[in-house]
Amino acid sequence: MKFAWAEPSRGCVYFPCVSAIVRTRDAATNNSGLAPAPQAVTPPWGRRRWLLLAVFITYSLAYLDRANYGFGAAAGMAKTLGITGDKNSLLGALFFLGYFFFQVPGIVAARRFSCTRLVAVSLLVWGALAALTGILREFWMLAIDRFLLGVAESIIFPALLLILTRWFTRADRSRANVLLMLGNPVTVLWMSAITGFLIERVGWQRTFILEGLPSIAWAIVWILFVRDHPTEARWLPANEADEIAARLEAEQRELPPSAHATTQTLRAALLRKDVIVLAIQYFCWSFGLYGFILWLPTIVREGASSNMGRAGLISAIPYLVAIVLEVVTAHLSDRSQHRRRYVWPFLLLSGVALFGSFLLQPYGFLGAYLCLLVACGGMYAPYGPFFAIMPERISQNRVGEVMALVNSFGALGSFAGVYVVGSLRSITGSERPGYLLMSLFLVISAVLIIWLPNPPATKGATHA
Repeated sequence: MKFAWAEPSRGCVYFPCVSAIVRTRDAATNNSGLAPAPQAVTPPWGRRRWLLLAVFITYSLAYLDRANYGFGAAAGMAKTLGITGDKNSLLGALFFLGYFFFQVPGIVAARRFSCTRLVAVSLLVWGALAALTGILREFWMLAIDRFLLGVAESIIFPALLLILTRWFTRADRSRANVLLMLGNPVTVLWMSAITGFLIERVGWQRTFILEGLPSIAWAIVWILFVRDHPTEARWLPANEADEIAARLEAEQRELPPSAHATTQTLRAALLRKDVIVLAIQYFCWSFGLYGFILWLPTIVREGASSNMGRAGLISAIPYLVAIVLEVVTAHLSDRSQHRRRYVWPFLLLSGVALFGSFLLQPYGFLGAYLCLLVACGGMYAPYGPFFAIMPERISQNRVGEVMALVNSFGALGSFAGVYVVGSLRSITGSERPGYLLMSLFLVISAVLIIWLPNPPATKGATHA
């Protein structure tokens, strides 16, 4: 598997639907409020591609063990265990509650000890807990298991993002991020097909067990080869590691004075106005995204009147659109060194598409499904540029905790989205109220990105 992209030019590429307001705000700076990056040639990715592959596999396994619950629910898990509709929604959502509470403490521990070691421990624990989902039969035991699964996985996303900020410079960051984020739609793509097939052949219980075991095996590979910093990796040439470290150190000196201050407390970093806006924005975005992901298999199975194998294949198609848009958007963002203008238009498009699905659902499955294709692509496309915003505003000594805070609010939004959308389906017997609510939250997330305050400018940079 090769991650070969052309090195970005420094030209400015504009997304066609970006409004004059955002052009004006970002005219003199990139979306982080920073002056354009230096003209130095970006070091080739070289052997760092192996790190990206390891990060991708890790996040892919994490996503498998959290999202396959939707297929268990669609396959009749609640009926088999005698669980009511509300309890079924709660089980799907409890993962995100555990995920929410331990994000910031987890990244603080990762910075103090080692990101790679904590990721390895997390892989072992969540693999075992995911397999237990297919063994446990009591509701309260499943509830504890799903909550603890969220706790075990809570360190993964911010820790992997932090590792990438230590290995990749600003010129590559959006594309490096998106290769992590691709673990989301790529996993759902193959999971939708394989999990549906496995459930048809061996049942949902054995499927959960089989899909939990790879994480345990991967923990051994991870701890043997992955390191926190380039200079610690024996498989990376020393001159390449030193060059990356020097570039990253130079970028830290270019950050806005308020972000670069070594005396900045953790509390001050977490309570910055732009950080709070990003946290609220990601809550709204995740509300729509995870409400969509966990209940799509059920929506497809009921709407298309199909078995689990066919429902899995139909559910996989929207993620093909998402993968293409994620890659293209990340490339354009790195090429132009702009972030916001590659985030909000897609989120707005996804909100409008979900509203279209809300309107078309009574007239047949096909029209509503085509809108879901567009919505899925729009929800996933901005991930790379979005998570490149924070390292370009916050210094290395605080950026991990800031990303953990933002991601924890995303987890809270995911909990709300899964639980509320699932409960609405149970109460009303229809997907339409969920479409409408997810659409509203996605539109709000787009507006918040447009409104996102600029940080204090670096020397020589101005704001319109």
